[in-house]
Amino acid sequence: MKAALLTLIFLLELAMLAAAGWWGFTLDAGWPVRLLAGLGAPLVIAVVWGIFCSPRATVALPAPAKLGVQAACFLTGGLLLALAGRPVPGALLVALWALDKTFLTLSGEKI
Repeated sequence: MKAALLTLIFLLELAMLAAAGWWGFTLDAGWPVRLLAGLGAPLVIAVVWGIFCSPRATVALPAPAKLGVQAACFLTGGLLLALAGRPVPGALLVALWALDKTFLTLSGEKI
């Protein structure tokens, strides 16, 4: 069960990055702006995730703070997907993360 939950959360992390890229590439702007936003938004989220949330994070946060950063990243991904005209998948991304995170926490997994 834990393996399935860990796999799902990894796939949701990838979906969060894809959502940020989708938003950037679908902006109603010139191609340089779309390119910058489409590559920059996922990069910013990935850097924040890597610094604070990854298993090899350079900044060790207490569990509540780490959860807050994770929630902020996923809420940002969901919001950007909604802004790209896909509100249902954006809400589903956040809801699935929250549900998966809850089950992982209840199973004793610390991620």
